[in-house]
Amino acid sequence: MKAGLAGLCLLAALTALPAFAQQPLRGPDGRYRMILPGKTSAKPVQPVPPPPVISSAPPESGLVAPRIEVPKIEAPAPIPAGPQPDVIVPVTGGQIGGEAWTDGTFAFKAVPFAAPPVGSLRWTPPQDVAAWQGVRFSKASAPGCLQADYGWQTKISQASSEDCLYLEIRTPSLSREAKKPVMVFFHGGANRAGAGEGTISSDLGKRDVVLVTLQYRLGVFGFLSHPALTAEQGGASGNYALMDQIKALQWVRDNIARFGGDPDNVTIFGHSAGGQDVGLMLASPLARGLFNKAIEESGTPQFGFAPRTLSQNEALGIRLAEQFSHDPADSARALADLRRAPALALQQAGDKLEPPMEDAGFIWDQATIDGHVLPKSPAEVFRAGEGAKVPLIIGVSARELRLADVSASLYGAIATRFGDNRGKALRFYKLDVDKTPKADPVLGEVPLQLSTDLMLRCPADWMARQVTANGQPAWLYQLDIDADPKVDVHHGSELSFVFNDRPEGVKKDRWPALMDYWVQFAKTGNPSGKKLDEWKPYGRKGRYIEFSRKGSRTDDGMRTDICALLDRP
Repeated sequence: MKAGLAGLCLLAALTALPAFAQQPLRGPDGRYRMILPGKTSAKPVQPVPPPPVISSAPPESGLVAPRIEVPKIEAPAPIPAGPQPDVIVPVTGGQIGGEAWTDGTFAFKAVPFAAPPVGSLRWTPPQDVAAWQGVRFSKASAPGCLQADYGWQTKISQASSEDCLYLEIRTPSLSREAKKPVMVFFHGGANRAGAGEGTISSDLGKRDVVLVTLQYRLGVFGFLSHPALTAEQGGASGNYALMDQIKALQWVRDNIARFGGDPDNVTIFGHSAGGQDVGLMLASPLARGLFNKAIEESGTPQFGFAPRTLSQNEALGIRLAEQFSHDPADSARALADLRRAPALALQQAGDKLEPPMEDAGFIWDQATIDGHVLPKSPAEVFRAGEGAKVPLIIGVSARELRLADVSASLYGAIATRFGDNRGKALRFYKLDVDKTPKADPVLGEVPLQLSTDLMLRCPADWMARQVTANGQPAWLYQLDIDADPKVDVHHGSELSFVFNDRPEGVKKDRWPALMDYWVQFAKTGNPSGKKLDEWKPYGRKGRYIEFSRKGSRTDDGMRTDICALLDRP
């Protein structure tokens, strides 16, 4: 069932599946959109001599997993003559150069946090960066991680590369004493597309925080397991993308003070698949202590799906190997053939694999319990109170994504998803008396309501409830409007409000202050603050805030009757 694959198309096709996990890229008008990828228009000032060196010798960074002995990667050469950096900062591995922008902030691009995962490093935990001589400096963003072209990110795909483990930083200060809140963004893209480019050039980068965006291996390169990999890596394989994210957070811990950031005040936030990965950071014991707060925008740890086991994920790897090797598909020789195979061909073949889930279009969004990064399912972790003990903001758009099984058979999906409770579900959606109930003006028609409830709305409420039960505050939201008043809210509508200032002439009640709430949360651990409508925590009543066309309002119990029947994140 491949209909979910359409979730990667342009959001212009709002009558079909909306785009899954767009990231904020700047459009031709200079504002950030989800569907108009482009270049940043921020203008750096001319170099100012001499470039100051900020701080002393670089620290050491930790490993995500035990080191695998691999050939060393040659260190890059010093930067050639040409554009010179305005500032130089020593980091793990060497020195990097940055630009001083006209608004007083400093920007650093193509900053390596791990060795390129190429050749024999394909499908291994991220390794330390090889030390380099001279100053690494780039005005351009690093390429996104290798990905196929899904239409909405053609330019990203065309430039993508396996050599992609880089981050970007924008900061208002380079003083160690500044101790600014740090916000680390995980881009979306169904865990198989997207990039970090453009994020630091958003208006959020001007809000007195250190803004970081990271990249991670995608699709088959980020999530594949194989029996030979499991044997090679001590009994676990897969989830390399999550290891990349952890490695980047370790880099932030070790280096961000040199960029004016407070390593003890780090907020991770992400949209869609990026929001899911934030949730998986909350679940993984390997990420403990690397962040202090979390925000999940239209993304939950399991997206409402049952997780994959290691053996199920290995089976996908075997089926992939059958296409690229003449040796036994579960053998080490087959793995060697996979490591030599053309990268794009592997990625495209990986998208066609059939996972054990209701919608194969979300193949790389089904959490894999590998035994190392994720020893248990997220549901088990949070039920047992074993998740990261940090405050959480989590929420959804009122209308999110349509699921393939729901589109194929509404009644069949209800029977499969709800089992013995299918009668209650039919009554909730009024399908017991009317095969085509009237669409809700906010939530849309029943198939879209059901898909949103199954995949995002109820799992978000579940997460808020579990975090609260485990002694941490959680704040739940639902967004009912899009930045374009002519467009219905959809998957990704949050991004305009998180990354863009309210345009002149737009009324306050038509522009939810998500950026202000996010920054306040990053600074204090509570989104409420001066000049902001009060946002009460979830608490025992299941409170949530709804951002509507008439401003914000607080209510209790988001879709309580149907969400009580869905017990997973």
